[in-house]
Amino acid sequence: MDKIQKAVVLKSTGDIVLNREPSRCRLLYVIGQLGLGGAERQLYYLLSHLEGSRYYPCVVVWNYDPDEKYYRAIDALQLPIYGLPTQWSPLVKLQALRKLTQRLAPEVIHSYVFFTNFAAAYAACRTGALAVGSLRSDMVRSLQSGGALRGILNSRWPRCHISNSAVCAETARRHSSFFVPRQYVVVRNGLDLASFRTPENAFEIRGYVASVGSLLPVKRWDRLVKAVQKVLSVGIKDVRFRLAGDGPLRQTLRQLAEDLGVSHAIEFLGAVHDIPAFLQGAKFLVHTSDSEGCPNAVMEAMAAGRAVIATDVGDIPHLVQDGKTGFVVQRDDSEALLDRIVTLLTDADLCRQMGSKAREKAEQEFDLSSFVARTLDAYRTVGWKDESHPQRINKVR
Repeated sequence: MDKIQKAVVLKSTGDIVLNREPSRCRLLYVIGQLGLGGAERQLYYLLSHLEGSRYYPCVVVWNYDPDEKYYRAIDALQLPIYGLPTQWSPLVKLQALRKLTQRLAPEVIHSYVFFTNFAAAYAACRTGALAVGSLRSDMVRSLQSGGALRGILNSRWPRCHISNSAVCAETARRHSSFFVPRQYVVVRNGLDLASFRTPENAFEIRGYVASVGSLLPVKRWDRLVKAVQKVLSVGIKDVRFRLAGDGPLRQTLRQLAEDLGVSHAIEFLGAVHDIPAFLQGAKFLVHTSDSEGCPNAVMEAMAAGRAVIATDVGDIPHLVQDGKTGFVVQRDDSEALLDRIVTLLTDADLCRQMGSKAREKAEQEFDLSSFVARTLDAYRTVGWKDESHPQRINKVR
């Protein structure tokens, strides 16, 4: 039996699948799944840099699959992971999570994705645990997530949400509906900067324009495919575009590329596990989404020393300094998108300078230690009485 198989050998605890029994649980994290996603990656970063012996974190996966990338990664941290079988109904899962919370008695239960917000609030009710929700995109799309009733419940409860985007949090605060939480705290994403450091001579071997993201309608990769056609039409023939990510629109996008006659110039790679290596071979990143919070793909490209061309959604205008670390374009301005892509393809010095400035900003703002500290401070801001915090220890003394 290989190491991965050994890591996921399971024992049963009640009706919930568990990889190892916890000695204690202060922080309980609930997430939908542990596949290749931005929220999953951020949870892994958080858990890998928490002081486990001080905060005793545990994880609940709403749809259990031990073969997913971040299940294996978190399991390797020697942290307890509880899995709710996919075939269970939402009501059965709610009851199971409630019983688990009563047994573990965590101080904080943090729903790390929007659609498990209400589940965390319900589980925490009358247990003494502080429930915290998440908002990782704009409120309108979140309200529509999983149907009207589910969207309403997840938007209203818990009473406090952590948002990774200042823009999304402010938009939600202005929302007139009753079904919004009472408080938002903004904690932008963090990155493992060391894994994105590249050699000084890497620029000379960059061979393609990169994009990273799930192949979903909201990402608007059709804009990228159409931009490829326009780039070729202005006489730039030797360029390649590579899109890392998988999803339901993969075949649709391939067909669009065929229809536009650009299938030779754009590759749909599917899921790519080593994003730092993928970005190391890229000239720059193009991101065409209609909605974002604080996109990992943009931050990762900056950390890899790559200029970014991205649409003006979520916190992208904060992340990308237009004209300095890349370009920010309006969502439906296809001509501006084309112009910025051509600019970076034809001006290697500018592309290199923007990438260098992007790396500098990443080092200043994306550090994981400050990301973890901001997350813990957010819990305290919304009411966590952290007895292990130095300030509280000093007060007792």
